[in-house]
Amino acid sequence: MADAQVPAPSPASDPSAPSDEKRVEVLEAPVARGEPILEVRGLFKHFPLTRGILFKKQVGAVKAVDGVDFDLYQGETLGIVGESGCGKSTVAKTLVHLERPTAGVIKYKGQDITKLSGRALKAVRRNIQMVFQDPYTSLNPRMTVGDIIGEPFDIHPEVAPKGDRRRRVQDLLDVVGLNPEYINRYPHQFSGGQRQRIGIARGLALNPEIIIADEPVSALDVSVQAQVINLMEKLQDEFNLSYVFIAHDLSIVRHISDRVGVMYLGKIVELGTGTEIYEHPTHPYTQALLSAVPVPDPEAREHRERLILTGDVPSPANPPSGCRFRTRCWKAQERCALEVPLLAVPAEFRYVEGPAAHASACHFAEEKQVVPPEAPAPPEHPEPPATPEPPEPPEPPESPGSTEGR
Repeated sequence: MADAQVPAPSPASDPSAPSDEKRVEVLEAPVARGEPILEVRGLFKHFPLTRGILFKKQVGAVKAVDGVDFDLYQGETLGIVGESGCGKSTVAKTLVHLERPTAGVIKYKGQDITKLSGRALKAVRRNIQMVFQDPYTSLNPRMTVGDIIGEPFDIHPEVAPKGDRRRRVQDLLDVVGLNPEYINRYPHQFSGGQRQRIGIARGLALNPEIIIADEPVSALDVSVQAQVINLMEKLQDEFNLSYVFIAHDLSIVRHISDRVGVMYLGKIVELGTGTEIYEHPTHPYTQALLSAVPVPDPEAREHRERLILTGDVPSPANPPSGCRFRTRCWKAQERCALEVPLLAVPAEFRYVEGPAAHASACHFAEEKQVVPPEAPAPPEHPEPPATPEPPEPPEPPESPGSTEGR
């Protein structure tokens, strides 16, 4: 028997619902720094599995995203990490409506954008842009750099007048660290890092408030990764951007992110600040991920505990009941198969102040330091004390036969 599917959302038919013009006014209102600009609640994306050729029958579904909740605050970077196939990229695509969610609510400035259409949806897409993973396939090889970066102006002509677009494209090239004279070149004439800079410039063209970065540096060399990350941090401060940053590299996510969400099999299993996640993880899956991070210090590497998971990742078409990590977890008990753990502060940390008191979807959450702390720098050897000068010899005593002073 096929699993029951979550019904797809339908456009609002309420005659009292606000018009597209009013929705656009709400979406264009500014958001104060530190306030939530994007709110995601109960996000689902299921891809149907069908059987048959002429008469297709749905026999199941791949539950790529299966109930994701998080907030993105104005001016912050939210990092999302996890194994391949856990649903990170699918979350990114649903946020920009490249994939329509099966169910759930995505609120941008308090407005549910899953039910928008027409002009209001076009305004949302102007303010939420995306940087794609592969800098080689995300750029059209038949278009010049000027056409690629200027294409958003054709869709949103109100952003830049037609006679001013060439100058705007050259300004964007300069902002991302490329020569404005490259405007007539083609993508194959650039390196991978330069192509990713072109993708970032295209994302900045419409002055967005949110950028969804789907593994933007995974296909680049380490030195080029650092350049792109530093560029994104600079642009965030300059344009007051909010990032959803998706990556596999835990060190890069820690460097750029204010908060980090860990995904496993379509769900976020732990959410907290960088310090809470990396130094005080409470979910077993997060602890196993961190234990796989290479440690450069040989002495610390010998004394740390390595957590090795057994078994394979379950199929998203048939996930385990209860906690989805229980089939690979060393803490699993009968309760884990019966109850789905909620993403909340565990009861044992709820009334305790400290970095362990953060959201974790585990019945038996326990703080465990996996990444060894950095060894303190050895004290500098003090300079040896100066050798004291030998004392002057005392004057000889006056002889009895001396006639001085007589």
